[in-house]
Amino acid sequence: MAIELKGAVACVTGAGRGIGAATARALAEKGARVVMGDIDEELVRETARQIGPNATATRLDVADPDSFAAFIDVARAMGPVDLLVNNAGIQRTGDFLEQALEAQLREIHINLGGVITGMRLVLPDMVARQRGHIVNLSSMAGKMTVPGAAVYTASKFGVASLSRAVRAEIADSGVTLTTLLPAAVQTELTAGLNIRGVPKTTPETVAKAILASCRHGHPEVTVPRWVAPIGSLESLLPERLGERIKRAVGARKRITEKNEATRKYQDRVLRS
Repeated sequence: MAIELKGAVACVTGAGRGIGAATARALAEKGARVVMGDIDEELVRETARQIGPNATATRLDVADPDSFAAFIDVARAMGPVDLLVNNAGIQRTGDFLEQALEAQLREIHINLGGVITGMRLVLPDMVARQRGHIVNLSSMAGKMTVPGAAVYTASKFGVASLSRAVRAEIADSGVTLTTLLPAAVQTELTAGLNIRGVPKTTPETVAKAILASCRHGHPEVTVPRWVAPIGSLESLLPERLGERIKRAVGARKRITEKNEATRKYQDRVLRS
C-alpha cells in the first residue's frame, strides 16, 4: 500500500549527516513531518534547523531500546507513525582479530540491533492500522565478502535476512518493508577508503530510492539498480577462487589501510 508523504509522520535514524540527513530533507520537501534521530544531538538539531519547520530532532542511540522508544514517542505525539527509515549504522574497519570485542559487539548492536528494536516499536501499530512502511538500510557489502570489514558485512547481511523473514510474516498485513542495498555511498563512512573500481552513489540518490519505495513497496532495492547481480555472482564463484581474486586486487589492504580521513571516522565511531 503506497504511503502518501504529504502530512505523513516519518522517523529517520542516523539523520544528522549522510543518507539520513538527505532522506529527512527529501521527506520534508514532500510535506512529511519528519522526526530525526542521531546520537550526535547537536549535529542533528542543527541539520533539522537547516531543513525547516517540517523537521524535529532529538538525540537517539539506536542500540538503547529506551532511547529508541523515546524517539518514537516524539513522533507519536504528532500522530501514528507512517514511515520508519532504519538508517543508523557504523563501519569499523581492520582485521577481525585486531579489533576490540566490545567495539565489534557495539557495531552489531547499532547496525542490526537498532533495526530489530525499531521494527518492534512501530510494527504493532502499523499492523493494527494495516498501514505503514519501513525501510531498512542494508548494503551491497552484505551480499559480498569484504575482508577488513567482517563485522560490518555480517551486520548488513543480518539486516537483509531479518527483513526478508519479517516481510514474509507481515505479508498480508497491509504494511510494506523495503530493504535498501546501496553500493559505496559517498559519505564520511567511505571517506579515505581506497574503493577505486567499486560502484559509487550519493546520499541524495539513496534518499530518492527511499522515497520511491514508499510508492512501490518493492522488497529489495539496490542503488544503483544495475549492481543487483554482483552479489549473486559472488555466490556462484567457488570461495577459494573468490579469495584469490580479492588478494590479487588487494581488497583487504584497501579497506584496512589508514589515512587522516579514515582515522577521523574510526575515532568518531569508536566513541559512538
